[in-house]
Amino acid sequence: MLYAILAYHVESEVLSWTPEEDAAVVAKVIEVQAPLRASGHSGPAARLDETRKARTVRGPGAGMVLDGPFAETKEQLLGFHLVEFDTDDEVIAAARRLRQVNPTAVYEIRPVKLYVPADGFGATPADG
Repeated sequence: MLYAILAYHVESEVLSWTPEEDAAVVAKVIEVQAPLRASGHSGPAARLDETRKARTVRGPGAGMVLDGPFAETKEQLLGFHLVEFDTDDEVIAAARRLRQVNPTAVYEIRPVKLYVPADGFGATPADG
């Protein structure tokens, strides 16, 4: 089963980090990702750009494009990791390892119904 581990954090806190603090967190996350990737459990991960650059499409038909993510949470979605595990327990353990190096982040785990990769990692059937 493919899962997306969504990384939520208070954006203003992350943006207040010095380049050195940011680089240190990123380096620790890469360390956690390395064995996951080596074991074939981890696919792409991304840090999303600032939420002020986000857009939301909602409403009937083609939808209306609105500025911002309009998340109804204190934290904002700032990135994600795409991983593949057989059980919920395994993906929860991976999220906990990520949280150990970035303990103020909140990680949401969501099964991925359909993923069409460019590199062959974790392809799901077209019927989802």
